[in-house]
Amino acid sequence: MTGSASDRAPGRAPEPARKSKRRAGPARAPRVIGWMERIDLPDLGLGGLKVKIDTGARTSALHATDIQQFERDGAPWVSFMADSGHGLCDRPLEAPIHAERAIKNTSGAPEDRFVIRTHLRMGARLWIIDVSLSDRTNMLFPMIVGRTALRRHNIAVHTGRSFLATAKTPPEE
Repeated sequence: MTGSASDRAPGRAPEPARKSKRRAGPARAPRVIGWMERIDLPDLGLGGLKVKIDTGARTSALHATDIQQFERDGAPWVSFMADSGHGLCDRPLEAPIHAERAIKNTSGAPEDRFVIRTHLRMGARLWIIDVSLSDRTNMLFPMIVGRTALRRHNIAVHTGRSFLATAKTPPEE
């Protein structure tokens, strides 16, 4: 209820003002990225991965084979071989297991997958994402970046353009 004291019912306290969830000041324009980009996963030592930005997928997925769960200091970890963007890595990668989830595959059937939490670098920006480990042998991209990885990062995806945030070819190593 708003208005002056004479507009309120007798004996009723005024309603508190509602707080807006919007930040004060002008809204920042979203960072526009292409439907295909190059990213780095520095915690895993992977760089220059050509990925599909897949807003139809909730969770990001990385091509992984030889997935083995083990324990380190009483915590669950996973070891796996991954696509480095230039073929399979020459050594197994390791990461703490963040979760185990039933995630729908491209056919819509749920699969139990390990999920790790790692840093993603796209252009000059770096943030933490959850990544499921899945055999993507028959897929065109070694990794997809799902919508939850983009949420709260002020990113919009241009469906008709590629490599807007990163170079088309990876930097020389």
